[in-house]
Amino acid sequence: MAFGKRKSGDKGDENTPGTESAEVQAPVADDDLDGPFDIEDFDDAETALVGRHDLGAVLIPENEAAELAVEVNQQGVPTMAWMVTSHGRYNVTAYAAPKAGGLWREVVTEVADSLRNESAEVSIQDGPWGREVVGHMTNGPEPVVMRFIGVDGYRWMVRGAAVGSPENAEAIARDLRNALSDTVVKRGDTPQPVRNMLPLQLSESLVARLRARAEQMMAEQARQAGQEYVPQPPPPEPAARRSEQGSAMQQLRTITGG
Repeated sequence: MAFGKRKSGDKGDENTPGTESAEVQAPVADDDLDGPFDIEDFDDAETALVGRHDLGAVLIPENEAAELAVEVNQQGVPTMAWMVTSHGRYNVTAYAAPKAGGLWREVVTEVADSLRNESAEVSIQDGPWGREVVGHMTNGPEPVVMRFIGVDGYRWMVRGAAVGSPENAEAIARDLRNALSDTVVKRGDTPQPVRNMLPLQLSESLVARLRARAEQMMAEQARQAGQEYVPQPPPPEPAARRSEQGSAMQQLRTITGG
């Protein structure tokens, strides 16, 4: 886990009525939940990069048991980044929020309604940071459990989403909480509409690592098929690093990253 020092008095929305943690057995103890952090919490912003994937607006902790997978559109623009583990997958995204905070309280209801519209059985549970939305989906090929956790910061809200099978639901929730507890948000000073998803941008070093990993996998597949692998030329760099913004509600209603 990477380290950072959080400014005192900035613990999100923990003391707001209706979002306090009840007596719940959480995989991560409250005393261990230092983050999410703001990049301004670091005396040297470069230290925030140590042990974390640079995804632009968010720096998420590396996980030896997880592999980073990035979804892109037809133009090669990244639209969502997932950490894939043996328990399932999770992601962390950040949104512009009012200075007063409290955005997650509004989003909780909207996420729950969106899940119900997908025929999910929905419950609201107490977690280390407050209310968490849990949806049990049984109308697909296999049942899945989706969990959404939000934390309010200064002018930003970070939202984590975890997807896993019912038997792995608690394990992937633990993975997500561990990630959130060490995530760093880079809000920036640019004015943003409230609820706007902050840009997803891949650093050049991360793009190179992902490309090398993809080529390794394709070469291995070709070897197993008895074929010769011919590396493909990389896409233009601007397209690989650019981010795509949908409407605020489109971003907030994302359930599985599609």
